Amino acid sequence: MPVKKKETYTQAVERLEKIVHQIDNNELEIDELAEKIKEANDIIAFCTEKLTKADKEIEKLLSEKQKNEE
Repeated sequence: MPVKKKETYTQAVERLEKIVHQIDNNELEIDELAEKIKEANDIIAFCTEKLTKADKEIEKLLSEKQKNEE
């Protein structure tokens, strides 16, 4: 299942944790394993993008705040 359009970062991390749990506990058939790993990679890319975007926004806000204080 690809990352859902309206999915939040927290929801994505929860899905990723579930997949990791399934892999760690050998709960997946070999046919499912490749698909779940693909899904996990998609979730990781989504979360990385969200974190990068949030980091840039925070840096921008802090920079603007610093300029306003000068």
